[in-house]
Amino acid sequence: MSLVCAISNEVPEHPCVSPVSNQVFERRLIEKYIAENGTDPMNGQPLSEEQLVDIKVSHPIRPKAPSATSIPAILKSLQDEWDAVMLHSFTLRQQLQTTRQELSHALYQHDAACRVIARLTKEVTAAREALATLKPQAGLVAPQAVPASQPTAAGAGGEPMEISEQVGMTPEIIQKLQDKATILTTERKKRGKTVPEELVRAEDLSKYRQVASHAGLHSASVPGILSLDLCPSDTNKVLTGGADKNVVVFDKSEEQIVATLKGHTKKVTSVIYHPSQSVVFSASPDTTIRVWSVTGGNCVQVVRAHEAGVTGLSLHATGDYLLSSSEDQYWAFSDIQTGRVLTKVTDESAGCALTCAQFHPDGLIFGTGTADSQIKIWDLKERTNVANFPGHSGPVTSIAFSENGYYLATGAQDSSLKLWDLRKLKNFKTINLDNNYEVKSLMFDQSGTYLAVGGSDIRVYICKQWSEVLNFTDHTGLVTGVAFGENAQFLTSAGMDRSLKFYSL
Repeated sequence: MSLVCAISNEVPEHPCVSPVSNQVFERRLIEKYIAENGTDPMNGQPLSEEQLVDIKVSHPIRPKAPSATSIPAILKSLQDEWDAVMLHSFTLRQQLQTTRQELSHALYQHDAACRVIARLTKEVTAAREALATLKPQAGLVAPQAVPASQPTAAGAGGEPMEISEQVGMTPEIIQKLQDKATILTTERKKRGKTVPEELVRAEDLSKYRQVASHAGLHSASVPGILSLDLCPSDTNKVLTGGADKNVVVFDKSEEQIVATLKGHTKKVTSVIYHPSQSVVFSASPDTTIRVWSVTGGNCVQVVRAHEAGVTGLSLHATGDYLLSSSEDQYWAFSDIQTGRVLTKVTDESAGCALTCAQFHPDGLIFGTGTADSQIKIWDLKERTNVANFPGHSGPVTSIAFSENGYYLATGAQDSSLKLWDLRKLKNFKTINLDNNYEVKSLMFDQSGTYLAVGGSDIRVYICKQWSEVLNFTDHTGLVTGVAFGENAQFLTSAGMDRSLKFYSL
C-alpha cells in the first residue's frame, strides 16, 4: 500500500507525518502551508516544521500521467524501451569483444611465461647435474678398476680392493685422524674399567617405564620415523628423520619442535647430531647427504658422494669428517666443511650393496654391513679391508661399537644379535631373538655398560653378562631407533607408528 499526501492526494516524493493529526503530507506542500498558517491543515491545531517526522520509504513508483495511458502513448513508451534495450545490448557486445581481446592477450602472455619457465627449469636441472658431477671430481678422480699389471691393495684374504684415486686424503688429514685417535685411546686407558658414578645402576634401569610419547613430529599422511639420534653434548636435543622426507629437531625438556628441516626428495633413513656445533646431518635414498644448520633452519651443504641411495652415516670423532655407505657398493669419507669427497672405496670382489656403516670410537677403523650378511672392518688410513666377520644370514641391518673399543654388536635379518671381540676377531656371543624378530637399531650407552636393541620391540642388555634388564612393547609399529640419555638416565625410541617415546624412572 503506497502513501498518499493528504493535501494533493498523490504519492509524495518526500513523505512526512504530522504528530498533531497523524496524517501523511508531501514535505514541500506542508512546509508552505505551515509558513502561511502555522497550523495543521486537517484539524487547525498549531504545527511547526520541527515537529514533522520524515518517513523512510523506498523510492516510490510514481503513477503514469493520464496522457501516457492512451494507446499511441503506450506504443511510444514501448518504442523508447526497445531503443534503450538495443543500445544497452550494443554496448554489452562492444565490452564483450574488448574483454575477449584482453583475455586472448593474457593467455598468450601466460603461454609465453610457461615456455620461459620450462626452459629455465631445464637449464637449472642441467646445471645441477653438471655441479653434481663436478663436486665429487673436486675431491677425487672417477673410480677406476686397478689394472692387473699394477699391484692391488689386498684386503683380508688377499681380496683386491678398488680404491678411488683421491687428492683430498692428504698427509695432514691422516695426521689429524692419528692425533685424535691417540688422544681418545689415552683417555680410555685413563678411565680404565671404572664405570661413571652417575651411571644408572641395572636395578634402577629395570624399573624404567614410559614417561612421555610425542606423535606430532612427522606427517601423519606418510607415517613413520626411520632414524633417531641425540646430541652427545646435550641429550635433551633429539633428532629424527621421517618417511615424510623431513628432519626434525625436538627439545625433550621444552617438549617442543626446535626445527623442521625440509629438502630431501625421498624418506630420511639416517640422521646424526654434531656433538659441539648446532649442525645436524641426514642421508636419504635420494643419493644425497645434507648438512643442516639448526639455528638457521636451512641446508648449508649437500654432499653428493654416491650414485645410489645412502644407507648409513657415521661422524668421525674429530667432528669434521663423515663416513657414508651406499647401495652403490661404495663407502665414502667426506669433509663436512667443503662437502668434498676425500676418498671413496669399494670391495670389488664382493660386489654387494652396503647396508650400514659405523666408526670405531678411535676413528681409525670402521665397520660396514653388507646385503649378503657380511660385516667388514676397514682401516681408514690405508683404505683397506682388514677383517671380515661372517656368521649372519640375511642383510646386516645395524652395527654398533662399544665405547670401550673392544666389542662390536651386529644385527641382521636372521632374528639374531651377535657380539664380536675386536681383539680376537671372533664372535663370542650370539643372542637368538624370537622368531621373525627384526633388528633395526643397536646402541651402546656412552659408558659401554648397556646395549639397547630396537626392532619388533625394545630390549636393553647389560654388557659382559649379556642378560636382558628391560623390555618395552609400547610402540605399535617397528622400532627404528633407540638411544640412551646422558649416563643412561633415560632411554628414547622412535618407530613406524611415528611416535617418539621416552622412558625413565
